[in-house]
Parts: sequence; structure tokens; C-alpha cells
Amino acid sequence: MTWTAPEVTRPQGSLAAPERELLQGLLDWHRATLLHKCSGLTGKQLAERSVPPSGMSLLGLLRHLTDVERIWFRRRFLGEDIPFAHKQDDNWDADYQGTDPDRAEADYAGLLEEWRVCDAAVAGADLDDTFQAGENAASLRFIYIHLIGEYARHNGHADLLRERVDGTVGA
Repeated sequence: MTWTAPEVTRPQGSLAAPERELLQGLLDWHRATLLHKCSGLTGKQLAERSVPPSGMSLLGLLRHLTDVERIWFRRRFLGEDIPFAHKQDDNWDADYQGTDPDRAEADYAGLLEEWRVCDAAVAGADLDDTFQAGENAASLRFIYIHLIGEYARHNGHADLLRERVDGTVGA
């Protein structure tokens, strides 16, 4: 049987919540929006590079955002010495180039697991907690804002990719 990305219900968080809850809610909404753009597609469709000459695909976006979450929350904020999930030190496009339709289900599950681990890892941290980002100090608050923007940009890409794969447009 061919795996198909499941349907996703996007969370409807409060628009007037305290800052931490608001930022987590916005990030969760954007995360779910990416999955929503993938729902109902097979691994082959997710891996399709549908907007030439770009090598981007929906599956590549799932893999890319797995590494983005890992990099910001775990490697940078927590200082964990862990490997990238898909990237290679000498090839930052590996998450897009290494897509395999037969691994789509595992890559999808890997993103969900990365979200779970990242959320749990920073659950007790304060938004004002800082870490070194190169020569500059950065805060957990910055990571949330940065990731919300990262997902928003890539969700726009996902709109175009999905439309080219099967004609689906919109929310």
C-alpha cells in the first residue's frame, strides 16, 4: 500500500495569550500549515520538483525544516553536539537533493519527532534565556520569531509547489 500524508487540523490558538503561549501557538499553526500543504499526497508527489529550475519539493521542505528546528533549538540554544538530520557540513542543499519518495513517511515522522523533542527541550526555558549566535547573544524569543518567519516563507513556497503537483490552491 502506498503511504499518503495524513490530513491535518491546524490549531486555533489565542490571539491574546501571554507572549510565550502566543509565540508557541503561532509556530504550531505554521508547522501544521506546512503539513496541511502536504496532506493527501503520496511520497512520489511530495518528492516531485514541480517548479523548475528549482530543486525544491514539498518533501525537501519537510527535511529542511527538520534541520532548521534542530539547528536553532537543539544545536544553538541548548548547545547539543548532535548531527544534522539531513544536511551535510559541506552540502547545505542535501535536504532538498536527498529526497527519496520511499522515505517520505519516515522523513515526515522525523519532522514530527523533531518538533516533539524541540518543544520538550525548551519547555522550561524563559524567552529571555540567551545563547551565543556567532559573535552575538540571541534569545529564545528570537528563535521563535525567526522560526515563525522561516515557516511563513516556506509555506508560501509550499503553496506554489502544491499547486503545481495537483492543482490544489489556498489555505
